[in-house]
Amino acid sequence: MQRLLFPPLKALMGSPCLRLLVPRAAPRTQCGCSCGIRSALRPGQYSTISDVALQSGRGTESLPSKAAERVVGRWLLVCSGTVAGAVILGGVTRLTESGLSMVDWHLIKEMKPPTSQEEWEAEFQKYQQFPEFKILNRDMTLAEFKFIWYMEYSHRMWGRLVGLAYILPAAYFWRKGWLSRNMKGRVLALCGLVCFQGLLGWYMVKSGLEEKPDSHDIPRVSQYRLAAHLGSALVLYCASLWTSLSLLLSPHKLPETRQLLRLRRFAHGTAGLVFLTALSGAFVAGLDAGLVYNSFPKMGESWIPEDLFTFSPILRNVFENPTMVQFDHRILGITSVTAITVLYLLSRRIPLPRRTKMAAVTLLALAYTQVGLGISTLLMYVPTPLAATHQSGSLALLSVALWLMNELRRVPK
Repeated sequence: MQRLLFPPLKALMGSPCLRLLVPRAAPRTQCGCSCGIRSALRPGQYSTISDVALQSGRGTESLPSKAAERVVGRWLLVCSGTVAGAVILGGVTRLTESGLSMVDWHLIKEMKPPTSQEEWEAEFQKYQQFPEFKILNRDMTLAEFKFIWYMEYSHRMWGRLVGLAYILPAAYFWRKGWLSRNMKGRVLALCGLVCFQGLLGWYMVKSGLEEKPDSHDIPRVSQYRLAAHLGSALVLYCASLWTSLSLLLSPHKLPETRQLLRLRRFAHGTAGLVFLTALSGAFVAGLDAGLVYNSFPKMGESWIPEDLFTFSPILRNVFENPTMVQFDHRILGITSVTAITVLYLLSRRIPLPRRTKMAAVTLLALAYTQVGLGISTLLMYVPTPLAATHQSGSLALLSVALWLMNELRRVPK
């Protein structure tokens, strides 16, 4: 507690604004010796900041401080880690086709898994009433069902853990007065997005449980809802990580040159491109588009496959045609790694701090690693461990892009 209270107290003691607000003590009077002593204080006159706090009935604990900012920054860093875990676990759940194993949603009731044979059989019977079992898994055993059920159960429970990681500490920090006015708005938005993310996840699952009499396709969730679910998770992750880095990393006082301004803008555009590439992966996963053309650099025997525009109207192909979806993901991936390479070359022309150079080098290395993982996943027909690593790589790439943006951010005057 002393670490939290005393640093801001010392900073406030030297603040010129505060000296104007706090009434001054009476001037020193000279005695016969060489030391000075203060005369008695009149009512309403305070000698120190602590006296002001005591008289007003408020302690310095409620004042936002650098120490409090570091605590909040570390908390948001942990929160962004839990979101990353949820995204990775959700990807594995999708790759193992486990997302439709739990056919109902209860916030509290479903937290207790089945324990007896009768409870497991009842859960299995509920699953058998839905399209995935009727069309795809008619020969599934109870043991196989338990595996996919536990995968989805783990993902849902992790989502609840994410909610608790945000909401409970936020309420504590708010009560302690460790959040500035601006930070309160951010924290409220983050907590609201966490709740929205949970509701969106169930809305996504419902799309895969609906009966579709006119369709003979494999039951799967809507790729649109899957993309919305992943997109909101990525927004939550980026917002938490950016705020955390802004609180924990001291900004560099870089000279505002034309080259730096161009580099900063290019970094923002590159980060947006990386985000869009990761989001397009949701459409690839939702349509199993990674199993359409398993060759590189060509798609089959040609650079541009003939079945890119088989759907009508043409715009549907971008989001519903597996060939077009894989083609778009390839183009976005190649464009992203090209932009990152150019960004690195631009950063070499400007004298930058060592930490900023490290972020640029790390981003370049991760970009080429991610390309290698993507190509390997495609050529090997999307094995689950490799595909999960590729999905995790997109999060790592996005994280370092945010780190570099944070390194280049403008210092407020």
